[in-house]
Amino acid sequence: MAEYHLRTPISESDARKLNVGDVVYVSGEHVYTARDEAHKRALEMFERNERPPVDFSGSVVYHVGPVAMKKDGKWQIVSAGPTTSARIELFEDEFLRKYKARIIVGKGGMGPKTLAALKEVGAVYCSYTGGCGALAAKGLKEVRAYEWQDLGMPEALWVITAEEFGPLLVTMDSHGRSLHDDISRQVQARKADVYSRIGVKE
Repeated sequence: MAEYHLRTPISESDARKLNVGDVVYVSGEHVYTARDEAHKRALEMFERNERPPVDFSGSVVYHVGPVAMKKDGKWQIVSAGPTTSARIELFEDEFLRKYKARIIVGKGGMGPKTLAALKEVGAVYCSYTGGCGALAAKGLKEVRAYEWQDLGMPEALWVITAEEFGPLLVTMDSHGRSLHDDISRQVQARKADVYSRIGVKE
């Protein structure tokens, strides 16, 4: 396990250095929030040969519906706990192929389509601990834009400057490894033994 402090835009070679179990902190201006609706809109724009308001290449895309407030005329993110990434499995592989984001951040891991795309384009998925929204917000220093407001605050595209945003744990890498799959296999392998000990039949 290694610890990395990366600055956006993140290169493909930097993303491919990362392995499951590594810890990453991110700084820079290419940090965006995007959930289901934002992914869908970005892909629709690509099909129409239109440009989104941001450049996703080399970026960090955070699956989060932030809680934000305006202070002295500027938006501030108050809490930014990750949302369940499995909901975005429908879109993520195509999003990665088309826009070349390098770090996806969320909660709970993603499926085989995303894992294949991470390997293909050179990107990783990182887990951020759920329930730590206030801590996450500390690393999201400045809101530079609040795009696609018609989608609502949680689904909008927030454009952020991050400073040491993390710790982010690499749980899916560009080498085809998924910590989520590894743990699931371990659980399945031990389940029969545990059930037997407590007298439960499968």
